[in-house]
Amino acid sequence: MERLATDPDFERRARLALVWEDLVNPVRGISGYQEIILEECRKLGVDELSFFFENVLKAATTLSTLVDGLRDPKPRASAADIRALADEEAKLRHDLRTPLNAIIGYTEMAVEDIDEFPEAVDLLPDIAKLLHEARQLLERVDTIVDLTRDGSAPEPVPGAEGEAVVAKLLNTLAPQESQARVREVGRVLVVDDNQSNRDLLSRRLRQDGHEVTSVASGMEALAVLQDEAFDLILLDLLMPGMNGLDVLLRLKANERWYQIPVIVVSGLNETGAVLKCIEAGADDYLPKPCDIVLLRARINACLERKRWREREQAYLVQISEEKAKSDRLLRNILPAAIVERLNEGETIIADRFDAVSILFADIVGFTPVAAAMTPARLVNRLDRIFSDFDLLAADLGVEKIKTIGDAYMAAAGLPEPRHDHVEAMAEFALGILEKLHKLNRDGGLELRVRIGIHTGPVVAGVIGRRKFIYDVWGDTVNVASRLEANGLPNRIQVSPEVREALAHRFSFEERGFITLKGKGRTTAFFLCR
Repeated sequence: MERLATDPDFERRARLALVWEDLVNPVRGISGYQEIILEECRKLGVDELSFFFENVLKAATTLSTLVDGLRDPKPRASAADIRALADEEAKLRHDLRTPLNAIIGYTEMAVEDIDEFPEAVDLLPDIAKLLHEARQLLERVDTIVDLTRDGSAPEPVPGAEGEAVVAKLLNTLAPQESQARVREVGRVLVVDDNQSNRDLLSRRLRQDGHEVTSVASGMEALAVLQDEAFDLILLDLLMPGMNGLDVLLRLKANERWYQIPVIVVSGLNETGAVLKCIEAGADDYLPKPCDIVLLRARINACLERKRWREREQAYLVQISEEKAKSDRLLRNILPAAIVERLNEGETIIADRFDAVSILFADIVGFTPVAAAMTPARLVNRLDRIFSDFDLLAADLGVEKIKTIGDAYMAAAGLPEPRHDHVEAMAEFALGILEKLHKLNRDGGLELRVRIGIHTGPVVAGVIGRRKFIYDVWGDTVNVASRLEANGLPNRIQVSPEVREALAHRFSFEERGFITLKGKGRTTAFFLCR
């Protein structure tokens, strides 16, 4: 990069490239209108007019060839001083004016004679456009082809902007410590059937810090790739047996290898070959013999892109893991179906369910027992009790709603409705008694629980923004809570609606009338196995 920025001939070529950009559009316009006009003349059979525009064609071709040569001018051996630039500028202006004058001259002659060919009058608008482009360009030749101006005096012409572009380009290319890029190094596989090519290329790459493996054929390359990992492949195109394109197609079809960057390096500098390789997945294509500075830049760019892809993949995996962790935590708080709805963008979740069973369970006399425990033992004891209840609920498809101190609330029939919600809740209540009995036997404590169950309609939804909770409201909830509060230790007190729903499967013991707040006197039953 430093060599380019301080090379006088580079400045000359940059200026010529800017001249090309200013010339190429009007020249293409001239060629395009000329081709249309000549084609129409031939269709109309007006040979006299065709003669003029065939000469215009020759001049336009000369002009186009001249301009195309400016796109990538050959370097000169000597430094480009002001005198050399001035000489080149004068020659270029002369060479441009000659075909332009021919184009304008032959076109004007055609216009003078066109009245003799009424069938060709419709060509006049396109002829006028062609003349306009040619005359405009002829007038601007001096302005466009200005290679020696130092830029000290501003000029209200397009060339002034071009001068600024050249200056900016040279300034950008100038070596600056703050802009120094880190050179990427990696494991490079060189595939070339010519030993001297492999040797020279491998030595240069090792000097740049790369770890290099070289092979003499496509088959060897594929064999090496089976056992080793590479960051980049430099692939010759013309090789006996399996050519470079065949190797490239194999690489891009393989799940393990398709992301390895490939730079094709070949003596075949045909557009068709380049196109085939790029279409097959090559990251770049360089002609032999390679400019080592250019090759180094392409290698660095490929390795840098590969590193960014690897970082991106690592970030995506990390994001996926974090999302999965977040989902797991969220599913421990909310029902799975509700988590899915939140992830899909729902912000307000509130549903009415016509048939749900609600259970409240409260550990009897836990407060005085807890007072005698250390905090750690207290929390550990509650955690073991409620964790066993949680596992039982998950097995039966019952949804834990929340715990409040030493009370436990659950629902069946939401957020996914189910026809057997009352049976599931009855099994859950009986299972709670069995779990607590086992825990008492193992832990040496005698804990008892009151349970109340009611069934009916409820409203359920998510409340909160920072701390979510899925909660349930309605008269059904209130009745279930009061059945529990008015129940007896180690008994499951249920409403008449629950008894009616389960009479075909479970036994019940009638307790008689009890008074529930807000409901008055009502019959209650104890659920038995």
